[in-house]
Amino acid sequence: MELGLYSFAENAPDALNGGALQSPAERLRDLLEEIELADQLGLSFYGLGEHHRPDYVASAPVTILAAASARTKNIRLSTAVTVLSSEDPIRVWQQFATVDLLSNGRAEIMAGRGSFIESFPLFGYDLEDYDTLFEEKLELLLKIREGGKVAWPGSANTKPIPGIEIFSKPVQSPLPVWIAVGGTPNSVARAAYYGLPLMLAIIGGQPRQFAPLVEFYRETAIKVGRDPKSLPVGVSSHGFIAADSQDARDIAFPAHSEAMSRIGKERGWPPTTRAQFEAGATPNGAYFMGSPQEIVDKILMQHEWFKHDRFGLQLSVGTLPHDKVMQAIELYGTLVKPAVDKALGTTSPSA
Repeated sequence: MELGLYSFAENAPDALNGGALQSPAERLRDLLEEIELADQLGLSFYGLGEHHRPDYVASAPVTILAAASARTKNIRLSTAVTVLSSEDPIRVWQQFATVDLLSNGRAEIMAGRGSFIESFPLFGYDLEDYDTLFEEKLELLLKIREGGKVAWPGSANTKPIPGIEIFSKPVQSPLPVWIAVGGTPNSVARAAYYGLPLMLAIIGGQPRQFAPLVEFYRETAIKVGRDPKSLPVGVSSHGFIAADSQDARDIAFPAHSEAMSRIGKERGWPPTTRAQFEAGATPNGAYFMGSPQEIVDKILMQHEWFKHDRFGLQLSVGTLPHDKVMQAIELYGTLVKPAVDKALGTTSPSA
């Protein structure tokens, strides 16, 4: 199984450091150090979310991935996610092809509809076109990925391309494109229809309830004539790791609560409580918060349910001290990864 990390590059007041707020430049320097450490420890991938808000610093994640490509050797570099509905597929392709060249074939596109809507008014799109935009732009992106001269008739939300070849060309052929979903059956079916790997974000509730959705993905792939064994499935979740289980939860909770409560206030949710947090951190909950052994046990238990090929851990939800995050990455790479590899009889592949 591939084990990796993803981040939204949060930059909010640090509750464990007296509410200190880093400058965006400082936060990005720390982020690159975190990616570099993940690479040194042999983790398989690092994903970076696209957000256009004051509490995140990754409004241009591909630029950050390009910087990371120069400081890493093996780790695969992805978004988590590219909000394709409000992007230009041609520019998305060119940016990722360039990162693929810079990294010698380690770039991945993870396309999704995103968890926030700020990019729609920012780039002049109507939120009512949410689904149509994604469908049409995904089709165009995959057409470009085929290579050669692109003849595209245009659509309601894309312009015609009259047989023009798109440059630059990536190292990988094809350049990997994953579809990230939050549990919507239509999105799962779309990934299967196009023959694209699926990344399932499980950030709440009871994870085992998502097992039928993964089965639906594989069944749909068979129905449209695709081999499900050729279509990787990934799962991503919130979490934090410390040597001691209680320490992990005590460190993670203030930032997690602040971030989720802030977002919840915007969306009409009640504040996150410690009881809710602790429930999510139990073996059957969605959060991977605890000691290395607890994380190993939970990954393996979910593997029994999903038979997935990739697991992505979000470190962190909300802003945590950089040294605490680095320690968590160290534990993930030195203790969790080897134990999972041994239990499954596999080695997480590098690029």
